[in-house]
Amino acid sequence: MDAARLQFAKRSMLRHDLKRRGIRDRRVLAAIERVPRERFVPAELEDEAYADRALAIECGQTISQPYIVALMTDALALSGNEKVLEIGTGSGYQTAVLAELAARVVSIERHAELSEQAERRLTALGYRNLECVVGDGTLGWPKEAPYDRILVTAAAPSCPPALVEQLAEGGVLVIPIGGEEEQELERWVKQSGALTRTRLASCRFVPLIGEPARPAEGA
Repeated sequence: MDAARLQFAKRSMLRHDLKRRGIRDRRVLAAIERVPRERFVPAELEDEAYADRALAIECGQTISQPYIVALMTDALALSGNEKVLEIGTGSGYQTAVLAELAARVVSIERHAELSEQAERRLTALGYRNLECVVGDGTLGWPKEAPYDRILVTAAAPSCPPALVEQLAEGGVLVIPIGGEEEQELERWVKQSGALTRTRLASCRFVPLIGEPARPAEGA
C-alpha cells in the first residue's frame, strides 16, 4: 500500500475506531497518529495495518487491535513524567505508543527473537527513552522498580504478585484477567498499599506465560 493510502487508512481508523468509540485523550490520539503501525506488522499484512483487529506476528503472538491499544494507553493516564513497565513487547507497537507519552519505558518479552526485532524497529524510528529486555514477564523487572505504570499485554488468571509489588504507590496497572475463552481488561490503582479495580472492557489476548505464582492480594 502506498503512503497516501496508508495515511487515509490511519485517519479513518482514528476517526471511526477510536474517537467514535470513546477515546478522547488528545495526547493518546496524537501518539497513535505519530506511530507508523505498518512498520510493526509483517510485510504481507501491511495493507491491514490500520484495520481494527489483532494481527498475527512471529512466535505465535499478535499485535493488538488499535482500539485496545488506545483503551489500555488511555487507562494509564500518562502525563509524560512516568516510568512504565510493559509486559509483552511483541512487535513493539504498544511500546512505541508508550514511549511517545512517558518519560521512560522498560519492555520485557520472553521471546528473544521478538525482543530483538522490536528493539531494531524502535531504534530505527528514533526512540531513545526505552529499553527492551528478555525475561519472564510474570516476575517483572525489579532492577528499575518501582514503576509509576505497568501495562500487561497478555492475559492471566490473576495478576502476578511481583507486578503488584513493583507498582509504585499511587501507580496504575492495566491487565487482561481471565482464561482463554473469557477475559476482562482491568485497571488497578495502588493506594495506601491496597488495590482498587475497575473493569474496562471484554477482550481477547494471548496467555501470559511464566513462573507459576500465588495470586496477588486482591486478585
